[in-house]
Amino acid sequence: MVRSLRLVFLGPPGSGKGTYASIMAPEMKIPHISTGDIFRDEVAKKTELGKEAAGFLERGELVPDKIVVEMVKGRLIREDCKAGFILDGYPRTLGQAEALDQITGLDTVIDLKVPDSVIIERLSTRRVCQRCGAIFNVKYMKPKKPGVCDKCGGPLYQREDDMPEVIKKRLEDYHMNIGNPLEQYYRRKSILKTVINKKAGIHPVVVVNRIYRALGLRKP
Repeated sequence: MVRSLRLVFLGPPGSGKGTYASIMAPEMKIPHISTGDIFRDEVAKKTELGKEAAGFLERGELVPDKIVVEMVKGRLIREDCKAGFILDGYPRTLGQAEALDQITGLDTVIDLKVPDSVIIERLSTRRVCQRCGAIFNVKYMKPKKPGVCDKCGGPLYQREDDMPEVIKKRLEDYHMNIGNPLEQYYRRKSILKTVINKKAGIHPVVVVNRIYRALGLRKP
């Protein structure tokens, strides 16, 4: 890459944010940062922020913005972020977006547009390894052996929030409380670029190439 990029991937659950970021980050030689990874790291290290977050996570509650913002800030000031980064799943509120503006400038926000019907089909057929967290799909990315993780041999299961009715509710919440407000916020800042995917079984590399085009970059 000829220049560093500070990116946010915005999109509903099941839109492929993590998948596309995990492909592009190594290619662009910048870190892929998700709030889930940050939480796990801080909790594992038993930092003060990690201890605070752990209490909310154990109760199944949302971690307050103040704690999340401090964790993200601590991650973004690390040396490996000087060349850029891809933020996946953050920000999730206008407050977090405004706080992020105080931490660092963003170059582009990629808004991943996927029809709800496609997401429901994709997530309801998703399976997750109980041991290592690897993700498979019984229709589009099947494990070599049914019910068994290719990576570690652990058992695969369907998460409760991957049930169709639960997914519908999650999508309604996302559009109303996260997606629409953040789209408007970043559109006003003129850094929002939309990438559309209307097919459930499309290969991730196809969408990744669309993201590169939206960024005005050639795939490395």
